[in-house]
Amino acid sequence: MSDHSPATAELKGVEHGDFGIAWGGVASLQLGLPLVWSEARRRGVPLEQVLTWMGSNTADFVGLTEKGRIAVGNDADFSFFTPEESFVVHAQELRHKNPITPYDGRELTGRVHRTLLGGTDVDFETPTGRLLRAHS
Repeated sequence: MSDHSPATAELKGVEHGDFGIAWGGVASLQLGLPLVWSEARRRGVPLEQVLTWMGSNTADFVGLTEKGRIAVGNDADFSFFTPEESFVVHAQELRHKNPITPYDGRELTGRVHRTLLGGTDVDFETPTGRLLRAHS
């Protein structure tokens, strides 16, 4: 997983509780699918719609045609997800550089148990990926 905002609590100004003045966003990327699914489910949005939002729609938006859908020739990226399993977020258990999250103590529905990128298990030790640059 990634911490897209690897700042300390002091730099984020967590004592203010105001996301508007927090530096660098919110470090909770690894919770993305459970967060979106929990709220969508509460509102009656089906899982298939959430997967479209977070899979093919996102890939299409950034021009990654080999991502976001199961098809011959596409990357073998999969998450093994149990949509009915609940868990409580504990900041210290997150795989972020600085385990800070506004969701600490919150119960979420849906748990990712395993992730494959390009058909290879994410081991949380081996860096993977590629730099994406915006095209002008």
